[in-house]
Order: sequence, then C-alpha cells, then structure tokens
Amino acid sequence: MNNRQPQSDYDEGVQPPPRFLFIAVIGIFILGILGGIAGLIFLSSPGMSTLLEITLLAAPILTIGTIIAIAFLQGRRWAAVVTATWIVVWIIASLATILIYRNVLAPGQRETVKHYLPFMAAFNPPLPPPGSSLPTPVPNDSGSGIDPASLLNAPLTLGGTATPTLESAAPVAPSATPQPTLEATATPTQPPTATPEATQAALVPTPQPAAVVTMGIPPPPVTARLFGFTYIKQTWNNCGPANITMALSYYGWKETMDFAADFLKPDEEDKNVNPWELAAFVNEQTGVRALNRIGGDMQTLKRLIAGGYPVIIETGFMWEGSDWIGHYQTVVGYDDTQQSFYIYDSYLGTGDNNVGMPKSYTEFDDFWENFNRAFITLYKSEEEAAVMQILGALAEPTGAATVAAEAAQAEARANPKNGFAWFNLGSSLTRLGRYDEAAAAFDRARQVNVPWRITLYQFGPFESYFQIGRYSDVLALVDVNLNNGGAYVEESYYWKGKVLAAQGDNAGAAAAFRQALVHNPRFADAQTALQQLPT
Repeated sequence: MNNRQPQSDYDEGVQPPPRFLFIAVIGIFILGILGGIAGLIFLSSPGMSTLLEITLLAAPILTIGTIIAIAFLQGRRWAAVVTATWIVVWIIASLATILIYRNVLAPGQRETVKHYLPFMAAFNPPLPPPGSSLPTPVPNDSGSGIDPASLLNAPLTLGGTATPTLESAAPVAPSATPQPTLEATATPTQPPTATPEATQAALVPTPQPAAVVTMGIPPPPVTARLFGFTYIKQTWNNCGPANITMALSYYGWKETMDFAADFLKPDEEDKNVNPWELAAFVNEQTGVRALNRIGGDMQTLKRLIAGGYPVIIETGFMWEGSDWIGHYQTVVGYDDTQQSFYIYDSYLGTGDNNVGMPKSYTEFDDFWENFNRAFITLYKSEEEAAVMQILGALAEPTGAATVAAEAAQAEARANPKNGFAWFNLGSSLTRLGRYDEAAAAFDRARQVNVPWRITLYQFGPFESYFQIGRYSDVLALVDVNLNNGGAYVEESYYWKGKVLAAQGDNAGAAAAFRQALVHNPRFADAQTALQQLPT
C-alpha cells in the first residue's frame, strides 16, 4: 500500500506565506525605489516642481491600481482591506505634508507647492496681518534724546561741495566666474518692426530755448522711449536679478537672470538684493558701468531716459489682495502728455505692444517714495561725465543723501503722519552720519506706521540704533525679520552679531556672523566683523 502523501504546497510542515504578503513586500520594495527616485528628483535643479507633478499624477494611479489589482487577485475582501489601508495612508500623508509644508519647506518651496495645490495657502506659517507696522520703540531704551518734531525745521544742507565721483560699492569678494563680455554691437537701436504706438513714444530730441536751460542742462523732451530691452520674467524672489539682466540687455548683454542670481543671491531664498549689490554686479561682471543713488526725482529720471541711460528703481509694490512688499522695476520711457512713466515689470509684464506698462506720475512717485527714491542707472564708461552732469547734486553720495533728507523733511512737514517720509529722513540722516537725529526720525516712523517688511530691505534703523547704543531696538527689529520671513536675509544676522559683540558675547556674535555668511558668502562686512572678533 502506498502511504506517500500527495505532493502539496507544504515543505517540512511550513505553510508558504500568503500571496497578499508577497504582494505587499513587492509593493514596499517598489515604493522604496520610487522614494529613492523622488529624492534624486527633489535634489535636482527643477526638482520640486518635477516631483510634485509626478506625485500628483502617480499617487492616485498607484492607489486605484493596487485596489483593482488586489480585487482581481484576492477578491473583494482583500480589496476592502487595501482600500481601508490606503485611506489611513492618505490621512497620515496629508497630515505629514501639512506639517512639512508649514515647518520644513522654505518660502520658495511653499510657493511651488501652492502653484500645484492652491488650497495649501491655508496652511502658511502665520505672518503679521496686512497693514501691520513695525513694533514701536522699546520703552526701556533711552531714546535719542531728540524730539522728532524738531527735525522738521532742522538745517540739513551741508557746507561745501564735494567733487562728484562714483559711489564706491561695498566690497564684494572676487568671483571666480569668468567675466562675460558684451557684444560689439552694444548700441541699442529701434527695432524696424516697432508698432505705431511705440514709434509715437520714441525719443525725438528737439532744441530747447536757452531761457529754460538749467545749470547747463536743457529740460528733457516731452516724451522719450528706450528700445532694445529683452524682457525677463522673474522667478521666485528674483526681481533684482531679473531687472539688472533686463537693463543690461539694452547694451547687448546675453547672460541670463540665473547668471545674475548666482552672483547676487547665493541663497535663492534671500528676499533682498540691495541697490549697491546690483550696481557692484554690473561694475564687476560686465563692461558697462552702474551707479546707485537715493533722493532721485522725476526730472532726473526723464533726463537719464532722454539721454539714453536705462534706469532701475526700487519701489513699493502691492498687487490685488497682497500686503506691501519691495520691488524693482525698469523704466523704459515717459510721456508728459499722458503724465506717465512706462516700465518693464519683471512680475507683471511689458504692457500693450511691449511699449511698457504705463504708470501715472502720481502713482509712480507715491510708491517710489517708499524706498527713498532709490535708483540705479547704467551707462558706458566713456559717458560718465555726461551722466554726472545730469545727476548734478546727486552725483556725489553725500549730496544725494542731503537732497533725499531735504525731500523727506519737506514731506514729513507737509504730512506728519507720513511714515515713509520719516523713515526716509532717518535713512538719509544715517548716511550722513547723524545717528541721533536718524534714530529720532525712525522712532517717529515706527509710531505713525511703516510696513513691517520694510526692514527686510532697508537697514538704516539697525545702523542708527546700534551707533547710539540702543541695542534692544536693534534686536527687536532683528526678531521682526527672523520671525516673519527674514530668516534668509543676511543683514538680520549681521546686526544681531554686531549687538552681541558689543555686549561681550563673542561666541554668539561669531555664530551670527557665520550664519550671515551661510546665506551670502560674499557679504564682506560680515567677513570683516567675524575676523575682528577676539580669538
């Protein structure tokens, strides 16, 4: 009698694993591979956008596909189990995504997420509500000892006249990047296919009567327009690199916005590129010259445009539903008959027929005032004398600061609740080394309301308060920056380090200066401050 058992799936009495477990192991293995691929994609240059696109496509396909596959292979019971499992996974993944979005991702990465998932804006980290101001001065600080009201009639004009020279840009560490050269045909010309509207706005110089000549410079023509710009659409936080690239294109510059951003913003999350940094980039990396000044006025801008010199302004900006921010714009023309400047806006575009977006003189100046009417003009080296003649008192930095201070004083006198006027007065007095008066002006600006973001872009209050020993106010403004999106602004850490060093905390100061250099290794002031700390 044959007692042999029929062949079965058993081996030495051990039952093989369920098919579902086998499928689960394979699934985990595949997910591991996908996770590795996702990590590589995330670390690549356009990684996050690519990863989100793939995830949004693959996640629902994977979920539905596995449920259908299990139902086909294992039946409805296991399909129900897999469905329940996926529901739990989706809940956990959603909660994890919200936590990572809110607490881990940098602002630029959050913007990428919101592009694909707009509802994620509801989970943004908290910021001050729209219209919020800087905190008022710290009560226990001694203050400047100056009544801000006394500044409204204080004499601001300095004696003597300095020889007009180019403002020396703050030191920037040499770049190892080879300097591109401009093409030989750098002189801009009007495109042959200019639209009728563009042709109408073109610059047509006309002789001016001798009676209206002021300081040897004829008044600008009624209308002027520069041609030859290549429009640059900015990416996240890149209005500075975009506009300087756009202005350089007038002279035949062929490099991209990314080239400028790599030099100007080693940390792509940096919210601010200073005007002097933009000018230094031009002077160090191109064959063109650039000069930045405060205290500009519309007549000066018109003369520069009419003379063929591109101008970038730093200005306040508010689009619909947004709070106040800083922004750069390139001025490409003006028309007195329309009472408008024409701008190329790296965020909004170039206007109808690419002749520039019109902005009324009133609106233009109202927002330009937010940044003490700062501007950058570009020119060829052989044209420097002509540019200096156009600038007049603005040609020399101290003269520009004095002009800006007088304009701010007049505006604060006309409207004592104009916070920007007081802030501009403080910024101008800081440049003139009049720190006590500057601090008093900043105190009043903070009392009558200036946007909380203003210290992400302008650092006069840090300097003036520090110079007169008001360290609590410096640290209060540092905290405003660090707690509200300024964790990537190197100046925040620099001024924190200056205070800590002054208070004898050299270790804390060194850490702050190093953090500033993490965000911008070219920040020469932080390098110098770190080197000067006692060892």
